[in-house]
Amino acid sequence: MRVVVQRSGYSSVSVDNKLINEIDKGLVLLVSFTHADTKENVLKMVKKVVNLRIFDDQVGIMNKSVLDTHGQILSISQFTLYANTKKGNRPSYIEALNGEAAIKLYQLFNQELSKYVITKTGIFGADMSVAITNDGPVTILLEC
Repeated sequence: MRVVVQRSGYSSVSVDNKLINEIDKGLVLLVSFTHADTKENVLKMVKKVVNLRIFDDQVGIMNKSVLDTHGQILSISQFTLYANTKKGNRPSYIEALNGEAAIKLYQLFNQELSKYVITKTGIFGADMSVAITNDGPVTILLEC
């Protein structure tokens, strides 16, 4: 499982020029799964994401989590995080989990996140337009 975490100001996701979801402040997550991923991976990643201390405290040190700041999460499925470009210039996505299995893990991930923080999503498998205001910028890659 791979998750790109971006600390965000206002961010949104649209499909066919129609706004699907938006957040004012929090985290944008680009989420992908591979064949070895399990429910345990998902639960571990949820804990990591909600407790990741990447928001500034009163003295400007990244010492607060999305829980501490009462931020929101915009979770976007993105199978291309498992692109393999070792051979040639055309990425292979063979390491990415197929849609049916991936959507189950993605739904579980978002359901578990929602237990801690308001979590909004895009549309799994859709051609989405994601507007991210990366605050900082802060971008972190998490894997488990």
